[in-house]
Amino acid sequence: MRGFAWLLLSIAGVARADVAEPAYATHGDAALAALIKESLRKNPGLRRARLDFEAERYRIAQVTARPDPKLGITWHGRKPETRTGPQTGTLSVSQEFPWPGKLADRGRIAAAVAEARHEAARAGEARVVLRVKASYYDLGYLDRAIAVVDEEEQLLRHYESLAQARYAQGLGPQQAAVRLQAEITRVLNRRYELVRRRLEVIATLNALRDSPAGAPVTVSPVPEPPEVRIDGVRLQSIGRNLRPEVRAARLLVESDRDRVRLAERRYWPDIVLGASWGRVAGRRDMAGRSAPPPDNGKDVYSLNVGVNIPIYRARYDAAVDEANARLEGARANHRDAVIEVDLAVRAAELRLAMVDEQMALFETALVPQAEQALSLAETAYSTGTAAIVDLLDSEQVLFEVRLGLARLRSDYMKALAEMEWAIGSPFPEEPS
Repeated sequence: MRGFAWLLLSIAGVARADVAEPAYATHGDAALAALIKESLRKNPGLRRARLDFEAERYRIAQVTARPDPKLGITWHGRKPETRTGPQTGTLSVSQEFPWPGKLADRGRIAAAVAEARHEAARAGEARVVLRVKASYYDLGYLDRAIAVVDEEEQLLRHYESLAQARYAQGLGPQQAAVRLQAEITRVLNRRYELVRRRLEVIATLNALRDSPAGAPVTVSPVPEPPEVRIDGVRLQSIGRNLRPEVRAARLLVESDRDRVRLAERRYWPDIVLGASWGRVAGRRDMAGRSAPPPDNGKDVYSLNVGVNIPIYRARYDAAVDEANARLEGARANHRDAVIEVDLAVRAAELRLAMVDEQMALFETALVPQAEQALSLAETAYSTGTAAIVDLLDSEQVLFEVRLGLARLRSDYMKALAEMEWAIGSPFPEEPS
C-alpha cells in the first residue's frame, strides 16, 4: 500500500507540472518584477501556506496504509492436556484487510485535499502580488505627485519674484506677494503629506517582503498604460478555469464525492486473516513415556479468517447522509467561487473602461485647456490686465489636473492587476 501512496503523490506532482505556475505581468518593469519575486519568496503568510500543503501531502501515505498487524501471545498458567501432551502457550498474528476500494478512496480524498491546499497557497500568492502591485503603483503616483508639487513650488516662487518686482515698481499691490507666499506654504504642506503617505506605502511593501519598515524600495515611473482588449466572456472563462479559488473548490467537490463512495463502502465488512502456533511440550506422564502416542509433542498450527459485522446500519446511514450533505455544500461553494470570478472580472472590466475614458478626457482636453488657460493668465498678469487671483486660479487648476492624470495612470495599472487577480492569469498576456 505504500507503493500506492507514492503513486498518488507522483500523480499529484504531475498534475501540478501540467498546470504551470502563473507568471505575473510586469510590463517590462524590472524593479516590480524583483519586488514580486522577493515577496513570493519571503512573505511569512505564503511560507505558512506552502508548509500547510506539504504537511497535507504526508497524510496520503498515512490514510492509504493498512492497519498494523496484531501479534498475540498466550501463556497457559494451567496447561491444557492434549493427546500429544500439554499445550504451554500460543503465538498468533493477524492482519486486517479493509474492503477493496476503501484505502483507494481514502488516498484520493487525501490527494484532493492536498491539491486544494496547493491551490489555496497559489491564491495567497496572487493576493500578495495584487497588494505588491497596488502599493508599487501608489508609490509611483506619489513620486510623480511630489515631482509635480516641486514644480508648482518653483513656479509659485517665480510668480512671487514677479509680484515683488511689480510692487517695487509700483505696478501691483503688496498683497499679491503675500498671497503667493501663502500659496507656497500650502504647497509645502501638501508635499509633507505626500511624503508621509509615501513612507506608509514603503512600510507596506516592506511588510509584504518581510523587510524592515524603512528599507529602501526601488520604483520606476508609472509606465504608459498599455492598450488592452477586454473580452468579458473570454476573461470569465479563463478565470473559471485558472483562478486558484475555483480550482480549490473543484478539488474539494471531488474529495467529497469520494467521501460519499467511502461512506457507502462501510456497509461492507473488513476481512481479518490470522495464523497461530501452539507449543506442545509432549507427554511426560508414565503412560506417555512408556508408550508415546503418534505425533507426541508435535506443535499445533492453525489459520483463521474473520470479518467485522456491520449490523448497526443507522451509524452507516448517518455517515452516508453526512457525506452527501458535505458534497452538496462543496458544490455550492464551487458555484460561489465561480460567481465571485464573474463579479470580479466584471468589476475590473468596468473600472478599466471608466479609467481609460477619464484618462482620454484628461489627456485630450483638460490638460491642454488648463495649460492654455495658465499661459493666458500669465500674459494677462504680466500686462496688468489680470489680478494675482486669476493667475493663481489657473495655476491651481493645472496643478490639480496634472495630479489627477497621474492618479488615473496609477489607477489604470492597479485595475490591470485586479483583472489579473480576477482571472488567475497574467493580464495583459505578456509574450513569452
